[in-house]
Amino acid sequence: MIRRLLLSLLFALLSLPLVANDVVLNPDHPQRYEVVKGDTLWDISGRFLKFPWHWPDIWQVNSQIANPHLIYPGDVLSLVYRDGRPVLELTRGPQTYKMSPEIREIVLEEAIPTIPLSAIQPFLSKPRVVGEEVLAQAPYIVASADERLISGAGDRVYARGIDETQGKHFSVFRGGKTYLDPETEEVLGYEAIYTGDAWVERMGDPATMELRYTNREVLIGDRLLAVEDESYDLNFIPRKLEQPLEGRIISVFDGVSQVGQYQVIVLNRGQREGLETGHVLSVYQAGKTVKDSVLAGEYQETYFNTKNDGYEHRNETVTLPDEHAGVAMIFKVYEKVSYAVLMKATHAIHVNDKVSSAE
Repeated sequence: MIRRLLLSLLFALLSLPLVANDVVLNPDHPQRYEVVKGDTLWDISGRFLKFPWHWPDIWQVNSQIANPHLIYPGDVLSLVYRDGRPVLELTRGPQTYKMSPEIREIVLEEAIPTIPLSAIQPFLSKPRVVGEEVLAQAPYIVASADERLISGAGDRVYARGIDETQGKHFSVFRGGKTYLDPETEEVLGYEAIYTGDAWVERMGDPATMELRYTNREVLIGDRLLAVEDESYDLNFIPRKLEQPLEGRIISVFDGVSQVGQYQVIVLNRGQREGLETGHVLSVYQAGKTVKDSVLAGEYQETYFNTKNDGYEHRNETVTLPDEHAGVAMIFKVYEKVSYAVLMKATHAIHVNDKVSSAE
């Protein structure tokens, strides 16, 4: 009995370092850091942690501070230890000043974003991922006022299918890529490419509309969708996905063949697989399938082919292992697909490369 107790105690003691080591600190981490304008939560996490997405594991929520999850320029972060575990404490910096004689309080800074907003801003409200029936049933532009095939901002166009209950402000979209699951060939959605904004001047069939903003040419046949609420939370927290997940990159924006840091990728996984904004995934360069030249008999005198029996194995191939190539973070999620921004790339990344739950 005593021996069993001693073994249990020894096991518990040996387990303590493992718990403490769940969070791996950056070897060059500071003990104290004052947040400055231009910082991002991801960069600050990387100052303290080897894996920035472990941020929730060391963040100490201070209930005495309003919005303790938000971090502002001037705030001070201090690394301390509680029960042997590293935690970060927040000391709120000055956020307002008073103007005399009015004695008005003016907010000096906004909370720092999780990642550089310039990398994802165009994708937060546009484009969209929709079902085939959404575009097929949407109102559409049937003609332009001046019989043009291409229209732009300031031009008048005519549209069919508009109902007064839909309002008067519409976004103009064009059907883009079909998102297919590379493994099951399931249709995951259709890309709706944003081309501009249009306002109804006169209801009818067709309705008369004015194009007040365009970011590319508007064509006859382009579809009209009601404007979405463009409010979105930019202060999501980078964190690991608790359940196992595997997926693939099914599209890359900007028409590039190789993906680098801060480029946006589309994944064949979404809300139905449990993905949320802030989840971090590891990216793996899919192993190539190459010809086994030895068994194929292209090399005559080797340990594996001393009898030159290459005819039997002339088409022999082997798939190389997947290689870790980077880290991506989810910033917008749909039912079956999601948009992620590549935060780090150590190898060239391509369409059809793999993603999985980060460590």
